[in-house]
Amino acid sequence: MTIHEFGDENKEAIILIHPSLVKWDYFEYVIPHLKDDYHLIIPALPGYDFDEDGDFTGVEEIAREINDWIKRNGVACVHAVYGCSMGGSVSLLVTLGQSAPIRHCVMDGGITPYRLPRIVTRFIALKDYLMIMTGKAGGVKLLEKAFATDEYSDEDLEYVAEVLNHCSGRTIWRTFDSCNNYRIPSPLPDVATEIHYWYAGAEEKARKNDIAFMKDTFPQTRFRLFKELGHGGLALKTPELFSDMIRSLGGTGNDR
Repeated sequence: MTIHEFGDENKEAIILIHPSLVKWDYFEYVIPHLKDDYHLIIPALPGYDFDEDGDFTGVEEIAREINDWIKRNGVACVHAVYGCSMGGSVSLLVTLGQSAPIRHCVMDGGITPYRLPRIVTRFIALKDYLMIMTGKAGGVKLLEKAFATDEYSDEDLEYVAEVLNHCSGRTIWRTFDSCNNYRIPSPLPDVATEIHYWYAGAEEKARKNDIAFMKDTFPQTRFRLFKELGHGGLALKTPELFSDMIRSLGGTGNDR
């Protein structure tokens, strides 16, 4: 897992964890807005790392690796760990196993474990896996049908096709299976981190179970709805807003 760093002369760190089907450069538009004030730590997750061979391992193992890196590199102050979708799963586990104090954990459309029998979650993962593998085999045109959405431009789909061409079938399977079934530590560790759950208007229905999980398991969670955005759109489409939100964490004016 390659770790990309920007602004490493700054004291406060921000960890940015990308979603599936993209590379670490998912954050390229927000880096210029934050690197002068924060030490940005951006992992290229296994299986999606174009600089290292290997398959996706699992959100639990990746979270442990990130915490080990933080400890090993003497990072003393983490302003926020942010993750989108799959990255949200990782960010939550990094927070719960934190090796340095983390002030804020942000799950942006983050995936929480299914509260369903294991056999059911495996069928759900299989459905998602087959959909993505269909797109992987058929290129951009089939990807467009598989995603069945107008949120992606032709350029976006070309990018996803490039990432999928790099990813193994094992990486894609493990991504879905791990995000659906990772375990939250029990009992919950006593951490002082503020937990935030952000979600987009276009995914409000899709995130219903994730929001319910966070309310039940982490009742202190602070929620924020971005009505005009789609899943994963905050960092890509509105990098200035993304950066402002990261800077203003801890305020109350924008919370629901």
